[in-house]
Amino acid sequence: MYTFLLLIALALAPVPLVQGKSLILTHAHKAAVKRSAGLARDLRVAFGGILTTQPSSSSNLNFYCVGSDGEGVSMPSSGNSSSSPKMNGNATSTGTAAPSSTSVASSSWKATNSYSGQTFFNGWSFFTAADPTSGNVQYVDQSTAQSAGLIEINSNGNAVMRVETTPQVQTNRQSVRITTQATFDGGLVVMDAVHMPTGCATWPAFWTNGPNWPAGGEIDIIEGVNNYTNNQATIHTNPGCTLPSTSSALLNMSGTLVASTDCSAAQTGNQGCGIRSNSSVSFGSGFNGIGGGVYAMLWDNSGIKVYFFPRGSIPSDISAGAPQPQNWSAPMADWPSTNCNPYQYFNTHSAIFDTTLCGDWASAVWSGTGVPGQAVSCAQQTGFSTCSAFVQASGGSFSQAYWEVSSVTIYQNTS
Repeated sequence: MYTFLLLIALALAPVPLVQGKSLILTHAHKAAVKRSAGLARDLRVAFGGILTTQPSSSSNLNFYCVGSDGEGVSMPSSGNSSSSPKMNGNATSTGTAAPSSTSVASSSWKATNSYSGQTFFNGWSFFTAADPTSGNVQYVDQSTAQSAGLIEINSNGNAVMRVETTPQVQTNRQSVRITTQATFDGGLVVMDAVHMPTGCATWPAFWTNGPNWPAGGEIDIIEGVNNYTNNQATIHTNPGCTLPSTSSALLNMSGTLVASTDCSAAQTGNQGCGIRSNSSVSFGSGFNGIGGGVYAMLWDNSGIKVYFFPRGSIPSDISAGAPQPQNWSAPMADWPSTNCNPYQYFNTHSAIFDTTLCGDWASAVWSGTGVPGQAVSCAQQTGFSTCSAFVQASGGSFSQAYWEVSSVTIYQNTS
């Protein structure tokens, strides 16, 4: 704790001390790795503002395991719409538009794994271990999640994953984290959602991850905390993977680098290369307010890219199931292969959804402001001085802490 408080003080120091901070960070991170994964994340949060005027967002802690519980089974529709008491949301009724009769050019990208409708949860494993990011959640198996009303296929045919809303709990709230049983090396992951978890204490993510972290690499497609409205995409790797520039124009992307050009976990306190969207409808309440949209992650010889298409602006080739990424506009985030071979630093990935509460990131910025969407701190908004106290006492506040996902499709290029 003393180390963390010292680092927070250093992070708030004037810019001329940045070089000194860097030396201390290097030393402190070594100690953090020995002591705990949580402290390593605290270093990342504390130093997130060194390269930008805004507080840096952070990626979720990266000691991920693939759960082995709960092989997916076909789930009957509950008949409950998003207006049911447990949902209490304003979810849009449809996801990606169904293919129309309009002619769409053929695509070399062919679906190898598809998750949607009544069988959405088939092919996912439910993670049940303690939250690696120190959140106030207990991830549950599929049977428990279903009986507790935390998962369902709703009347719109969308998969729903909720957080427990019991008024008061003594420790942690039940939540859901799922991992695809299928793995892939390169490809195109397309995810359509109409709602994502939002609100103080929430920390949702959709990402892909390889084995032996960080050797297999991690690609955070969607991530943020509390009331943030602008998504952050991030990669984490072994040492050696870097960005060739800090310029969005030179990187041919619409987002903005918020952290280091060094993407290695070990050398950045697990921070990696984070890129924040410039769109206030790319995450949280902003995303939900427009009925969501589509995220696509492209991993090929050119590097790794993340695209965001708001509802109403989804390319027809995606809706038709014949994606043509070469025709899409500039991505939100781009990590080119120039200084980072995507098949050297990334391998054997699975896709993952989760929602944790508090944890190392959301707790650390509980009293913070300045990030898009967070004009007022959660401490001031809720009246609770700590994130964990709010979670335990305020179950009704998590009515919007749910994913509603229309589909996830993994494509491979056959050309």
